Amino acid sequence: MLLSTPALVNVPGPTSFEYLRTVNGTIHDTYRSACQALNLLENDQHWDNCINDACETSTPSQIRALFGIILTTCSPSAPTELWEKYKSIMSEDILHQKRLETSDMTFDFTSEIYNYTLVIIEDLCVCMANKPLQDLGMPSPNRTAAVSTCVELDREQSYSTNDLLSYVQNNISKLTSEQKDIYNTIMHFVDNNVGEIFFLDAPGGAGKTFVIKLILASIRSKNDIALAIASSGIAATLLPGGRTAHSALKLPLNLYSTETPTCNISKPSGMGKVLQQCKLIIWDECTMAHKKSLEALDQCLKDLRGNSKPFGSTLILLAGDFRQTLPIIP
Repeated sequence: MLLSTPALVNVPGPTSFEYLRTVNGTIHDTYRSACQALNLLENDQHWDNCINDACETSTPSQIRALFGIILTTCSPSAPTELWEKYKSIMSEDILHQKRLETSDMTFDFTSEIYNYTLVIIEDLCVCMANKPLQDLGMPSPNRTAAVSTCVELDREQSYSTNDLLSYVQNNISKLTSEQKDIYNTIMHFVDNNVGEIFFLDAPGGAGKTFVIKLILASIRSKNDIALAIASSGIAATLLPGGRTAHSALKLPLNLYSTETPTCNISKPSGMGKVLQQCKLIIWDECTMAHKKSLEALDQCLKDLRGNSKPFGSTLILLAGDFRQTLPIIP
């Protein structure tokens, strides 16, 4: 066999496309499998070992997240083989929930359960890399048969309301008079479902993050949605459920060179539903953000909410540090 060169494009004297897919007398279905047979591609053994190790200590949801990361960032050679090997482990929590719903402990894995798992994984991949499973070498889930779900929406409503309520009750008395005025002002607009734009300017150590965490807990304790984003990853980690603005809002990386940047969010998408239903959006360290990122959010909210007022009449709390000690103002 002549296919001993380092790439199929360098095969000497090919006579047909079928000839290129032939290795040691075996005709492979794809060029990728022919390259794998020639050891021209790296195999997935290390990704297999990674998932196998995670199965020892991780929950099904964590394994699904790991699988999504591998799909979107590591380009495995045969992702469907990894899926077939570990799909039952990644679906165990869904099977358990189905057994509880049907009161039938003998209920076993079905194609619907695996399809539901694929839907969750695809939502994770879209969230992480804006790519459906079809673009990652995986079979696309049948969303018409899947139970209606939204990873982004579930993420923002997965908090323990009892724990959050306890946190609010234990910490609200610790607010200073100025902090309490800020808290009461924001909660008044939240409770009355009124859209407004506020800016909280406070230097480091003034308790800005403490107030923000208390506001987030108060809203989420009522099972409402409060979106917490920040301009930097470090600031995002300080907020419960915090994410960077670029990640959450799907902002383009080339904000400086884009004349009118937009958020890559559609109405039916998970984040689209979150932005339509959220009671409050908190953007910490907004002073570090380019003005076009705020303009993109403004236009996005107008489109999603069908409202031409600033930010689609969404309640917005911008927070940052201009090295001043101004009170909160609308």
